[in-house]
Amino acid sequence: MYKLVLCWRYLKTRYLALVCVISVMLGVATLIVVNSVMGGFSAKLRDRLHGLLSDVMIEAYDYDGFADPAGKMEMIRKDPYLASQVVAMAPTLEIFAMLQFSYRDMPITKPIRLVGIDPADRAKVGGFAEHLVDPKRKANPTFELDEAARTRMAQAKKPEPLVFQPILNADEPPPPDPVDSRPHEPVSAILGYAIAHFRDREARDEDGTLHDRRTLQPGDEVVLTTVSSAKMAPVFDRFVIADYFKSEMSEYDSQYVFVPLDHLQKLRTMEGKVTSIQIRLKDFDEAPKVVARLKEMFRRQPVEVQTWEDKQGNVLAAIRTEKGILNILLFMIIGVAGFGILAIFSMIVGEKTRDIGILKSLGASNWGVMQIFLGYGLLLGVVGGGLGSLLGLAITTNINEIEHLLARATGQDIFPRDVYYFDRIPTDIQPLAVLLVNVGAVAIAVLFSILPALRASLLHPVRALRFE
Repeated sequence: MYKLVLCWRYLKTRYLALVCVISVMLGVATLIVVNSVMGGFSAKLRDRLHGLLSDVMIEAYDYDGFADPAGKMEMIRKDPYLASQVVAMAPTLEIFAMLQFSYRDMPITKPIRLVGIDPADRAKVGGFAEHLVDPKRKANPTFELDEAARTRMAQAKKPEPLVFQPILNADEPPPPDPVDSRPHEPVSAILGYAIAHFRDREARDEDGTLHDRRTLQPGDEVVLTTVSSAKMAPVFDRFVIADYFKSEMSEYDSQYVFVPLDHLQKLRTMEGKVTSIQIRLKDFDEAPKVVARLKEMFRRQPVEVQTWEDKQGNVLAAIRTEKGILNILLFMIIGVAGFGILAIFSMIVGEKTRDIGILKSLGASNWGVMQIFLGYGLLLGVVGGGLGSLLGLAITTNINEIEHLLARATGQDIFPRDVYYFDRIPTDIQPLAVLLVNVGAVAIAVLFSILPALRASLLHPVRALRFE
């Protein structure tokens, strides 16, 4: 009992102990905040990538794609094991392209990823309908224009049809004609949100929220130019905007444009071909077995089968590596607190040499004296870790409000929303991570108190009493 009383008394009366507590507290709070924020970004990134790429993909080796996607999907449905695991499938055709439009009488050209889909099939796979901006289109994904878009399209001035004049050798046949390059009713398209919007840094709310400005409205026309599969010759067509795709990931929102699959197949002279088949599984834990079965089924065909984690393996591995390295570096903050505990405990042993001698003369054992200092270190770690956990959880819970205050105070964007287009900083508080951080903090506090405790326990009582 006397050991606990001494430990508590030292903790209350020694101001240097407060320095150790604050060091441990700040280290624990920092680790909790960083882990929670990085966990939130990681979880959101995984969720977005998983949704956009589906569980399993059958992909062509090149942009020429593969034929008979309907036959391949029928083979999958007829396989007993695959039929029990596959929930939905959607063929897609993806190719690079150039987007051209006019904004305030200025011609603008952007490189994009052009994706041909059937909206109903793609919605069944997931990762498409829920990211559409129009609420009505979320429930019934389609390329059909609403009444407002039709009215705007009818009132707009029709542009002159573009004509490309590629340089050809005399003995070369002319390239295939663009599909309906003559005046015609343009096909609808769904644009990535960041293609048709930009963040206006001059217009802010009182809380610092930035506003998006539209450069393209539903009903506006754009020109998409890509290459024909026949001879890599340029082909183009006019499209009218039906809606926007907003996944809150700038890489996708600033590049992806979705158009009807059948029209893109005709435009690229790829009738009956696609570049991938997106597959959604009933249970993703069965993905390795499904991939193995699909590889066996299509082993003689020029396709590659992989899960979304395989396709984005480098990105996910980089996130895990960065998180691990950052945790190690930040854990050094607690290590610095440990050296502070070592120095302070060494001073206490020197100052309390006479008291230690009195304790030993009264019958305290070497182990008993050692327990006093080890208990003191344990108490510092527990108190510092507990306060740090409360501080870290409070900061994590209110991190967006704190970010707004800092942005207004400094005039700088702490969290630039034009990078991710997130409305809020994502967080993911993991109880296991909080527990491990506290265990590590307590362990360091006890570890750095071993040497001073050992020195105190080995003091000879007579020499200790003669110290002063």
